[in-house]
Amino acid sequence: MQGNIQNVRQTSCDNSLSVLVTGAAGFIGSHVCEALLQRGNEVIGIDNLDSFYDPKTKRRNLARCLADARFSLVEGDIRDFELMSSTIDESLDGVIHLAARAGVRPSIEDPLLYADVNIRGTTVLLEALRRHPTCKLIFGS
Repeated sequence: MQGNIQNVRQTSCDNSLSVLVTGAAGFIGSHVCEALLQRGNEVIGIDNLDSFYDPKTKRRNLARCLADARFSLVEGDIRDFELMSSTIDESLDGVIHLAARAGVRPSIEDPLLYADVNIRGTTVLLEALRRHPTCKLIFGS
C-alpha cells in the first residue's frame, strides 16, 4: 500500500505550479517552501516575521529559498485584505495556509490577539481566495 501512495504522490505533482505559502518563514513553512522549490514549483511566501520567534531565525529559515529565483517573499500580514487580494491572483494554482499566531500559553493570556490573527486572518485569506475558485487550498492547523 505504501508504494502505491508514493507513486500517486510522484505522478500527481505538476512541476509548473505556482503556490503561495502563508507562514513561510516558520519552521514548517520554510521546509514546505524548500520542498516545493525542489519539485520545480514557483513559490510565493508570505510572513509578517512576528517577533514571537526571533525574526533573524525566520530569515535563516528562508535562506535557501531566498537564493532561488523561483521564490519571492512578501513581508506582510494575512489580516491585510488588500495585500492578500493583490497577492492571490489568477496565476496562482494553490495556497498552503500555515500562518498562525504560535504558543498555547500566550494564547490564554491574550486570546483576542490570537483570535484576530488566527481566525480573522484565515477569513481574510478565504475571502481573497473566493475570487479565484480554481485555486486550491491546503490548510494546516
